[in-house]
Order: sequence, then C-alpha cells, then structure tokens
Amino acid sequence: MRKKPNLVPRMERCAALQIMEPEALKGRWHEEFPQYKSIRLEIGCGKGRFTCEQALREPEILLIAIEKVQDAMVVAEERALAQEIPNLRFIDFDAEKLTDIFAAGEIERIYINFPDPWRKTRQYKRRLSAPAFLERYTVVLPPDGEVWFKTDNEPLFQWSMESFAASGWAVREMPEGTPMTDYELKFTEQGIPIHRVIASVPVRKEQDA
Repeated sequence: MRKKPNLVPRMERCAALQIMEPEALKGRWHEEFPQYKSIRLEIGCGKGRFTCEQALREPEILLIAIEKVQDAMVVAEERALAQEIPNLRFIDFDAEKLTDIFAAGEIERIYINFPDPWRKTRQYKRRLSAPAFLERYTVVLPPDGEVWFKTDNEPLFQWSMESFAASGWAVREMPEGTPMTDYELKFTEQGIPIHRVIASVPVRKEQDA
C-alpha cells in the first residue's frame, strides 16, 4: 500500500465513521449502539469492498471494521461515506489487543478475509488463525459465535484448518454469494481458487461457562 501524502485531511473528512477511543466502549457497545440487534467485526478490512457491501446487506447489524494500515482504511472509509452507510464504524487498531476493546460475548461474528499469510515459520504466530488469536476470538464471541474465513493461499488455508481443529473449532463450508473483497474479485476473474469456511466457537467446558 503506497503512502498517501494527503492521508491526514482525508482521514479527518471521515471522522464521523471512526471510533477514536474504543477501549472506553468495552462492555458498552450495545448500550452505545442500541438501534442494532447485534455487532459483527471484520479484522483487516483493507479498502472496504466487502465491508461496505456486507453492511448494506444487513442494515440491522452494526459492522465494526478493524484495520491497522491507515492508507488502506481511509479508502474503505471514503467508500462508506460516499454510499452513506450508517451501520459501519472503523477502528485503527491491532487485532492482538482485541480483548482490550470488547468484553466477553460482545461480538456475534468475526470476518477474516484474505489475511497476510506470514510465510516464514517464525511468523506463523502472527497469522489471524493462530491459536493465540483463536483464544481471543473465543473470549469476545458468544457460545454460538462464528469466524467466517476466506483466503486464496492454499498453505495458509491448510495450516488454518489444522489450527482450528487443534483448538476445538468445528468448520463447515461457507455458502456461496457472500460479498467479495477487491482481492477476491481479482482472483476469481483470474480463475484462482478461493477457500471459504465458517468456524464455530468450541463448546466451552462447564467450569469455563
């Protein structure tokens, strides 16, 4: 992603869509946004093609998009602003600190679309499907919560399936027709296979319930 020299004024124009102090809303998201029946989260929204379409499809759901690359996030914000999407908010944040901003069971569903594959072995722990991340998701999701996961990277997909299984997550096929990201649209046009699964939160042990 190229650095944008006009990033600051562009971000400022999208300020209404940004949540600047998300830590202050931990445990209070539903109180802050009572008009929505549930809250979903996208980790790594990129330029926001999927983000905007998903929010438009379900206006009764609040979709929160986390992205730590501002040069990408500003494009997503501008898309949302141009389409006047009310049920969408953005946070400049690192998913490693997810439990700092969301309380237990506060997020209904998590979307992870085409994450960085972190190809070097020593980087595997940074993958969004790594066990440490799955633990965080288990905290912020309810007992029937789900992670919707997409990637074009075959090694990452196979590794992620092993990670889900080892952590007790059940997986099933994702239905067709979900919104596409910019990457997905390009890869689909090129005939590159896309791997899509839905992973369900493990059944909690009685002592942890």
